[in-house]
Formats: sequence, C-alpha cells, structure tokens
Amino acid sequence: MKIVVLGGGISTERDVSLSSSRMIYEALKKKGHQAVLLDVYLGYEDDYAGIFEKDVDWAENIGGIKESNPDIVQIKALRKDGGRSFFGPNVIEICQMADVVFLGLHGEDGENGKVQAAFDLLGIRYTGTDYVSSALSMDKSLAKELFAFHGIPTPAGIHVRKGQESAERVPYPCVVKACKGGSSVGVCIVHEEKEYQAALEEAFKYDEEAVIEQYIEGREFSCAVIDGKALPVIEIAPLCGFYDYKNKYQAGSTIETCPADLPEDKTREMQLISEKVFRALRLKKYARMDFMMDKEGKLYCLEANTLPGMTPTSLIPQEARAIGISFEDLCQWILELAQKD
Repeated sequence: MKIVVLGGGISTERDVSLSSSRMIYEALKKKGHQAVLLDVYLGYEDDYAGIFEKDVDWAENIGGIKESNPDIVQIKALRKDGGRSFFGPNVIEICQMADVVFLGLHGEDGENGKVQAAFDLLGIRYTGTDYVSSALSMDKSLAKELFAFHGIPTPAGIHVRKGQESAERVPYPCVVKACKGGSSVGVCIVHEEKEYQAALEEAFKYDEEAVIEQYIEGREFSCAVIDGKALPVIEIAPLCGFYDYKNKYQAGSTIETCPADLPEDKTREMQLISEKVFRALRLKKYARMDFMMDKEGKLYCLEANTLPGMTPTSLIPQEARAIGISFEDLCQWILELAQKD
C-alpha cells in the first residue's frame, strides 16, 4: 500500500514523534509497503508527483531523542511561509494520495483530535482513534471526570486555570501536571508549599490549565489495548527519580519488565480496567493506559495515551513482543485496523 508516516510537528514531543515515525517507516518498508515519512509541520516543498515510487530513504536524517524537549521556536523558524497552517507544504495533498496515513504524531495537535477531525473532513484514512476520543483522552481533567463517572479508580485531584486561584487544595505530596501535556513534560512532584507555585508555573509554560492530583507512592505500570483487548502488563521502574522525559526515552534509564511480576488476579484486574477505560473514553483501534499501584495493592489509572510511543524504548512494542508479535507485525496490525470501518 501507499502509506504516509506522519511525524514531527511543533509539540514538546516532536523528537519522540520523529523517532517513532522512523521506526514505523522502516517497519512498513520491510513489510513491502511504499512508505513515505513526512514532517507534518515542515512538509515537502519539491515536486510530489510519483512520490511513493521515489527511491529515497525518508528516515535518513532523523536523529535520536535528546535528554530535553526540543526548541519549538527554532523549528517554527524553518518554515519559509511563516507557518500560518499547522500542515506544512503539500502535506494534505500527499496524504490524500495515500491509502492510509500512519500517525506517528505525539502531543498537542497530533493527539488532541484536531488532525483527526481535519482528516475526517478530507476523507483521509488514518491509524488510531477518532477526533472525539482523542480530545477526551488528551484533556486529563475531562478524562478524570469520565473515570469518576464510570467508576474507574484514579487519583483524587482538581483542575485549575492559569491566573485563577482555586479554593480547593490537594494535600502534599501531590503531582502538578499540564492538563493536555504528554511525555511527562510540565509534570512536577510537590512535597511542600514553596514548591507548589514553581510547579504551577512550570505546568503553565505548556498549557493554560493544570491538574493537581494526589501522589501515589508505589509501582508504575502500563497496559495497552488493541482492538478492544488488553495486552500483557508492563512494569516501569526508573533507576532514578520518576518516569519523566529523560527516563522515558534515554536507553538504560529505566528497567521495564514485561509481563510484569504480578499475581495473576492483579494482572487481570489491570487489564480489565484498561479495557473499561478504552470503552469509557470511546477509544478505537488502540491505546495505552498508565497505572500506579500503591503499597496496599490498590490500582489507580492515571491516563490514556491515544498515540503511544513507537520508539526503541517504547512500551507497546514490548507488550506485543511478550505475546510473540514483532514490531513489524505490530505496525501491520495497526495498519489493518485503520482499514476497518
């Protein structure tokens, strides 16, 4: 098939997206597809006639993920047209020529439903869930409200807006996070009052809204759901600190165990909650749910990720591998799901 792998963009997760997209592109090429890798924001300025037949390594110049998130101002300066549109030159036209667009986007605009809504209007078929479920999942405050409504265990928390004081407070220690962020960018663990305002300022660098929730001390897990069914659970244990941007993407920073070392009943409980989250957020195709388990063994679902990472250190590929599915076959599976109405 003719496939556009769409990555990059201008979110704080740009580097992660490009790394995911490179892996996806290379996997699809091995499967025999005519794949093209495009940066959704920078686009393609040359003649795109016959682009799927060109003998080009589209991933050649994509590097690894740095320890800190990228400078978006520098990226925006690369657009010759001033960047008024999120879609770069010829991106829409090339995507319309494809059989399927494989979304390797992460973070703002890629995961908040805007790209999905645009593609729906343009008749472009894409991987992953639709615009409604993308928006619900990306907004951590809305997602937590739905969790509460559906009886899904989640840390107690409040929602605050920039410039507005909230009368409610969450006892320390607590976690302050940007409401629509990802990859743990704009996330701080707060232990006392003097850290609180600094944490809010950090979160508000990335969003006008923030979520403050109770800190759950314990073990961290993740569980993917593909086509409505949960995969094996994976445990994430950072060697230092919490599962932040550096620990997520720098090799050797985190010990990941899949299947997780858990009693069978606790594994099944987490899988059932993951499938329940999938339904509650109206998710389609695939997603990944993140969890904490406290010292008493109680589970808390933190959030759902609608376009989970597909990098060398990402979790879904490890979960798939645990049941004998290679990375190439995982990409093919996701591609086939996109073709199902």
